[in-house]
Amino acid sequence: MRRLLVSALLLLQAVASASAADQQVMETNTDETPTTNLNPATETDVVQGAQQWAPYQSGWELVQEAMAEFRKIKTPSHRKSKKQGGLLGTLFQYAAKALPSLRVSAPSPPQPEHASPVISGPLLEGVKLLQQSADQNNTDAIYLLAQLNFFGNYSHPRNFKTAFDHYYRLASYGNSSAQYMVGLMYSTGVGDAVERDQAKALLYHTFAADAGHTRSEMTVAARHLSGIGVPKSCETASKYYKRVADKAMLWFRSGPPGGMAITPEAHRLSDDVGGVYGEGASVVSSGINALKVSPSSDAYAAIDDVIEYLDLMSQKGDFKASFNLGRLYYEGQRGLERNVDLARRYFAAVTTMYWRSKDGRAVDQPKPQLEKYASKAAGYIGRMWLRGEGVRQDFKLARGWFERGIKHGDAQSQWGLGYMNLHGLGMPKNVSKATELFKASADQDFSLSHVALGTLHLDQGTPDDLKIANSYFEAAARWANIEAQYYLAEMIHHGVGRDKTCGLAMAYYKNVAEKAEPLVSSWAEANQAYEDGDYELAFLDYLMAAEQGYEKAQNNVAFMLDPTQSRLPLPSWLRRQPPKPSLLQNSALALIFWTRSAIQSNIDSLVKMGDYYLYGIGTEPALDKAAQCYTGASEYFQSAQALYNLGWMHENGVGLTQDFHLAKRYYDQALETNEEAYLPVTLSLLKLRVRSAWNTFTHGRINSIQDEPSPRKDWSLSEWIANFLQEDNIYYEDDGYGGFYDDGTITGSDSEPLGDTFDDVDGVIESLIILGLVGAIIFLMYYRARRQQAHRLAEENAARQGQRGGVVGAGVPQHQPAQAQAQGQGGLFPQPGGPDFGQWAAGAAVGH
Repeated sequence: MRRLLVSALLLLQAVASASAADQQVMETNTDETPTTNLNPATETDVVQGAQQWAPYQSGWELVQEAMAEFRKIKTPSHRKSKKQGGLLGTLFQYAAKALPSLRVSAPSPPQPEHASPVISGPLLEGVKLLQQSADQNNTDAIYLLAQLNFFGNYSHPRNFKTAFDHYYRLASYGNSSAQYMVGLMYSTGVGDAVERDQAKALLYHTFAADAGHTRSEMTVAARHLSGIGVPKSCETASKYYKRVADKAMLWFRSGPPGGMAITPEAHRLSDDVGGVYGEGASVVSSGINALKVSPSSDAYAAIDDVIEYLDLMSQKGDFKASFNLGRLYYEGQRGLERNVDLARRYFAAVTTMYWRSKDGRAVDQPKPQLEKYASKAAGYIGRMWLRGEGVRQDFKLARGWFERGIKHGDAQSQWGLGYMNLHGLGMPKNVSKATELFKASADQDFSLSHVALGTLHLDQGTPDDLKIANSYFEAAARWANIEAQYYLAEMIHHGVGRDKTCGLAMAYYKNVAEKAEPLVSSWAEANQAYEDGDYELAFLDYLMAAEQGYEKAQNNVAFMLDPTQSRLPLPSWLRRQPPKPSLLQNSALALIFWTRSAIQSNIDSLVKMGDYYLYGIGTEPALDKAAQCYTGASEYFQSAQALYNLGWMHENGVGLTQDFHLAKRYYDQALETNEEAYLPVTLSLLKLRVRSAWNTFTHGRINSIQDEPSPRKDWSLSEWIANFLQEDNIYYEDDGYGGFYDDGTITGSDSEPLGDTFDDVDGVIESLIILGLVGAIIFLMYYRARRQQAHRLAEENAARQGQRGGVVGAGVPQHQPAQAQAQGQGGLFPQPGGPDFGQWAAGAAVGH
């Protein structure tokens, strides 16, 4: 009877936890259940260090009555639409906020400065019952009271100091869940319940982790990885991440064939608005990360708009739209819950277009590409029957759909039928047939088949098989397959087929642990609370995930606490928004999580760190640290904002040497990194040039802007020709139409582009043609000159012969033949100033 009562109590707790849709779920894993053992020696219901249920606890009837009172409370279950209102809707919202409200009401009575909210009704009765049970040392009552005061379940007012007292009391009994919460509060100082103490936080998290608390294991691993309150230790971080990864894989494999279905929920809130600095100014939305799409693209469309459009096209008979809708509903995503019933309906709509419902034969004249999409849809339907998703599990029907898909080469169908042959599901085991199907599917780069083949080769254990298994796992890991990453982590950690590398093994274990979000994190609750407008509850859930080492959660916590995130400062009379609650006003905590996010290679977070040190937000101003943060973020020109800030610091001499020339250089680099920074950079350069000119005019001590002298050198003929050909190539390569037309690159049998080789050959041919033309021109000029000289000599000889025949015996000067001979041997070209130079330059025709 007692065992039956305890089971009923557990069932009531689970039902009450699930009924609170928008409230914090009271998270107690099987290995993290509050300790409830009887200890007669101390007359309490808890034995320190024990982790199992006692037959009963004093006050359990009161806990049951309290849960019955809580079930009477109606909790709102609304979900905001993700559909954006557009430009007009946004303008209307701002206008509505700007207009004064015309409500007439009397002034509210004065409230005491520290008045606590008053609770009543079933909530009050339930709290009283829990308090009575807690007075009898009932651990469930203590834990529930702590949860009510920390998360504000059932609209209970939050009181972090009271919550800490309850958690601390329960932690002293050895309860791992309470130890985790105490460590969380010591680490963050949330709600000013206690002062931040990283040493105590690590102590309590270590106690909870050694007791098997999953979230504390991740927290301890993250602290040893980043060196938070403890020296960095790859071995310790890998040890704790491996514990969580082992649990994650047990949970993943406990699901239907193929593993648990995981819908990723982790994301950055700042990405929804283009980054922490806004669209175009943040690293995630500028430069190479900018979305360069046409105005008609769906890159910025909300998921509701996409679903609506695809559904309209599906109703018109578009089989591609039906297939894409089926995939969206089957796989799910953040903001779109999985709906296998709708997915199967859309997939069936595609298959019925290709296969007749009566006999299953294909239609006579299918539409183009319908065969391909129908086979893929058959693979998904077969997978649903194999896994029992939305339908009863039926291996016979799954086999039939897989065989349909295999006829047209569907990779998923090949994997599904191979899986059934490997494990003997609805058919005798046939490993060779399974291997054949897996290879056919793996040839199409299907990740699940890669994992299956890798596992088969890993079981063989030979060195060659281990190499093949490693290659298959790496191929699947490219698609973020959780099982492949776990196998790689195990192989590297144990040195099986791979060299032991602590850092790489730890990274794979970390990825596996963080992918099991439903098991180890509060991402889903945090996102739901944020969409419902309960920002304080969302903040607390993000805070828990951030402590576990999720970089995106760390960024979210800092973003929600950031006091300078407004991208368009407006006057107070126009911003009719309520002030932030006190829980979200903690700049020092924001700096902590900007730092932790930056440690995990978030460039925008590193720039934010520089801003906080520059302006003294959450800390004392530290200009040298600000310069270090900006310099780190500007390496390899990653952040235009950081480059601009370095230019500003050099221009004004804030934290760096005042140097107008260096300031201009950083401004120019910021514009090269992000073209959208044209306006601020141009205005800053204009002001900088004015200041530099005045500094030069007044002979100031600041280094003014100087034109970079271009070095000159005397080129040889070969260098001149080489530079001429290089400039010619640049001219022809930069045609100005590269972004509009396809370059028509030709590839060879090895799929490598051949365009560069052809360009080189064309350049050589052009050079040879030019040299040939120059040689031909020189030869023609030489030939013409020789003909002209021969003609002149012939005329002179004829004249001399005539003179000799007309005047016999006349005296002829002896030096004239010598002069003519000298003139005939004057060289290739007439000398300037000579009698024949003008005629040669005029290009007189031969024989005139």
